[in-house]
Amino acid sequence: MTAPLPASENEPDSSQTLTPETAREYVDGIAPFLGGTANVIMQLSLRPVGRGVLESTVDSGKVTLHPIKRLRTTLTYIAVALMGSDEERAAYRDAVNVSHRPVHSTPASPVQYNAFDPNLQLWVAACLYWGIEDLYTRMHGPMDPATADAFYRYGARFGTTLQMRPEMWPANRAEFQRYWDEHLAQRSIEPELRDYFDDLIDLKMVPRPVRFAFARLQRFFVTGLLPQHLRDEMAMSWTERDQHRFDRVLRAITAIHTCLPKQARMFPLNAYLFDLRRRLRLGRPLV
Repeated sequence: MTAPLPASENEPDSSQTLTPETAREYVDGIAPFLGGTANVIMQLSLRPVGRGVLESTVDSGKVTLHPIKRLRTTLTYIAVALMGSDEERAAYRDAVNVSHRPVHSTPASPVQYNAFDPNLQLWVAACLYWGIEDLYTRMHGPMDPATADAFYRYGARFGTTLQMRPEMWPANRAEFQRYWDEHLAQRSIEPELRDYFDDLIDLKMVPRPVRFAFARLQRFFVTGLLPQHLRDEMAMSWTERDQHRFDRVLRAITAIHTCLPKQARMFPLNAYLFDLRRRLRLGRPLV
């Protein structure tokens, strides 16, 4: 088994450092439901990542075929990256590596890619960090600078839980912002991938009653949470009136969500972390 990951990664001396226990204060379980699909679009807008998903032969991991399982494995990864121990992260990395091993380009692929490429994982980790921090700020207001710095350093775990090297994570939030702005501006979404995203947004992989109930709301939230550049790439319209409506809906959700007990606010991420630990005890597959 892979050795446990180091407890402290790329963290300079600081008066505030997050741990899996203290990081729970910034975990909103509703965030993956509100922002998950928008974040997938951000991640896959890097063409090698997108082609890796489109061309993948690992049917067991395809959201279009197994949406419930894909939801579990994705949210478990977020949960273990945020709140798992070093040993749990290492165990989940081993399990994900098995699924990632067949994911690489072929001579017929229009672009080269490999799921183990740490540069691709850096972009995916950046999307996860950016999405969680963005939605937290929208719901609760900005973190104070010391907390924001600590949470940013902690965000490296989204990449180092796999193969991204700690030193690849931009050293501070200013460097991250430069990385984000530069790379986001380079992203483009090819027609085949746009069709794939539209199917995700419109919930084509779930039963019709669920699609009828939630697809329109999902499109509203996806459009509202995407950066403007990716909205343009997706040919999505978004008006000032839409933004005001989005802000009102998010304020209402936040007001209800913050009244819940902490364990309820963390659901389902805490439940998926519990499930991971149960699977480890019973020797069951993690992915």
